[in-house]
Amino acid sequence: MSSQQNPQQKEPVNNGQPERFNPKVLLIFLVIISAIIGLWFAQPGAGSNHERLTISELVQAVKDGQIEQGDGVMKPDPSLGEAGYIVAGKMLNPKYDANLSDASVPQKVQFSAEGRLLEKDFDLVRAVLKESRRSTAFQDILISFLPFLLIIGLLYFLFVRQLKSAGKGAMSFGKSKAKMLTRDKDALTFKDVAGCDEAKEEVSEVVDFLKDPKKFQRIGGRIPKGVLMMGPPGTGKTLLAKAVAGEAEVPFFSISGSDFVEMFVGVGAARVRDMFEQGRKNAPCIVFIDEIDAVGRQRGAGVGGGNDEREQTLNSLLVEMDGFDGHEGVIIIAATNRPDVLDSALLRPGRFDRQVTIDLPDLNGRSEILMVHAKKFALSEEVNLEHVARNTPGFSGADLANLLNEGALIAARYNKDAVEMNDLDEARDKISFGRERRKLMDDEDRKITAYHEAGHALIQAVVDDGHLPVHKVTIIPRGQSLGSTMFMPKKDLLNHSKRRLLNQICTGMGGRSAEEIVMGDITSGASGDIRMVTSTARHMVCDWGMTDLGPIAYGESQNHAYMGTMSAGSNNFSEETAQKIDKTIYDIVQKQYLRSLDILNEHRAALDTMAEALLEHETIDGIHVKEILEHGEMRSPIVKREIIEPEAEPEEDSDEGVAKQADEDGDQGDLAGEEAAAPSPA
Repeated sequence: MSSQQNPQQKEPVNNGQPERFNPKVLLIFLVIISAIIGLWFAQPGAGSNHERLTISELVQAVKDGQIEQGDGVMKPDPSLGEAGYIVAGKMLNPKYDANLSDASVPQKVQFSAEGRLLEKDFDLVRAVLKESRRSTAFQDILISFLPFLLIIGLLYFLFVRQLKSAGKGAMSFGKSKAKMLTRDKDALTFKDVAGCDEAKEEVSEVVDFLKDPKKFQRIGGRIPKGVLMMGPPGTGKTLLAKAVAGEAEVPFFSISGSDFVEMFVGVGAARVRDMFEQGRKNAPCIVFIDEIDAVGRQRGAGVGGGNDEREQTLNSLLVEMDGFDGHEGVIIIAATNRPDVLDSALLRPGRFDRQVTIDLPDLNGRSEILMVHAKKFALSEEVNLEHVARNTPGFSGADLANLLNEGALIAARYNKDAVEMNDLDEARDKISFGRERRKLMDDEDRKITAYHEAGHALIQAVVDDGHLPVHKVTIIPRGQSLGSTMFMPKKDLLNHSKRRLLNQICTGMGGRSAEEIVMGDITSGASGDIRMVTSTARHMVCDWGMTDLGPIAYGESQNHAYMGTMSAGSNNFSEETAQKIDKTIYDIVQKQYLRSLDILNEHRAALDTMAEALLEHETIDGIHVKEILEHGEMRSPIVKREIIEPEAEPEEDSDEGVAKQADEDGDQGDLAGEEAAAPSPA
């Protein structure tokens, strides 16, 4: 990346922030005003060491020598008459007797007096006191209103000046909050982004155009006005935008869609206009709007109609992007994970010319992402990032970064110098299913849980065609479940066949069937399984056309643009068809439930052996399930993590319990061998 300074960046940019004033200036203003007001309204009679004298007492004090030369000031006061004066100063304490206390130091007190001085006394008092010149009427008025003028000046400084600096609203509400990113602070490039090669190619063309526009213009090409990046959360949309900022040698402004939304009508539209005004001053430049769905939702769906504040903001954005006053050289890059709720006028060519989809990474993408993030961690030599990538289908880039971080935290808890493979396996299970937690379970509950999970694992091992082997079975509670059966697909599953879906429903009913066979009763533990298999069967009937009702979509769901949720769907079929749909869903689930009963009755000995192994070891690996099914017993040893007590205070035994739990029930990722991939709950 070139380090040359863009000549068009000479104009200072305030990063979209309103002009700020120094708080020290405000403090000085307050101190000055407080002092003036205090001095102005202070009454001379306040305090215990103050003497208020009459004019005759003042004259007598001067004659007695209680007021020394220059210790007072006499000021003419027209309100007291022609010879009226106000006198103030210091005098010897009237209670002091010089004849009785020669050795003591006389104390002086404040005094004040006001009244009319006779001509014979005026010369005597003036000889001792200083005479202040008579103030004019203008000076009196000015002094009277001085505190109020200072207060008005302070209010002007705080409010009117701020209003002028914003230009579009009180207290800079109408000023754009877009922040200008600097290359030194945000030094990310395309090398730091992995797993989205196609998206990088799309945005890299924008960077190339900004660097060499003549290359495209000489054959008639024009710069795209907008690029909309869409994809699930955590796939790297914002990260890719930061990489564009690092690659492009142009100013890059970043702002969130929520920054346009305010309670004051018109503020959002003013901020949009100010943002594009800043962009034009620094053109060519890139403006990145994160979570644009906060301001770009479909119009007409909100409360308030066309006068809604959010809709006014969107209208302003539409006009600025492609209106009569086009924004030459200002490229908008926006990101959202809800493109379905965006207004159609915002998505048309001329505003967002390109719509780049950033999906969840595939196997190669996950491996590249792990390599990028692994540079920050101390990994053991045994760690195979490709193996970790196979174990984590469905993980986004943010999930993979969190996986490595959780593995590092687990390794640090056990006082390790580097992250090992079993630390990453435990971190993966923690992210997917929750942290292991020890619940107080009696023998009956443990037995029910053991047979429930053994039923899932056994049926999956029987019906699996090699694409979704069992990875691990545990009766240790994780998250909200009392036990878990984890499956590991060998590859990323992009399509669902009817045969595999039926096998999935059969496996889901395995826990309920095992309870019925062994206990002769059923429990509420299969509630999650029932919801899952019912949802799968409904998709098969209504969405995927996998039944005798034909390849027809029943009850098409509709996106609610305002609420952002799925509505109940349109009633586009008759009541008779609805009854057929319900009957077909019931038949699918019931048939697979009976199938699961037959499989478990056929392999009853293996079911008992597997449940006993779970009661004894609490966690067994997928290879043990296969051995029990084929040989009737476990032949591979149960590999346990070496117990390493973390450093903790003696009274803090909660972390020690976690360490012991992990040691006893840590997963054996190496035993899964090449069957490993991302966990799937039963």
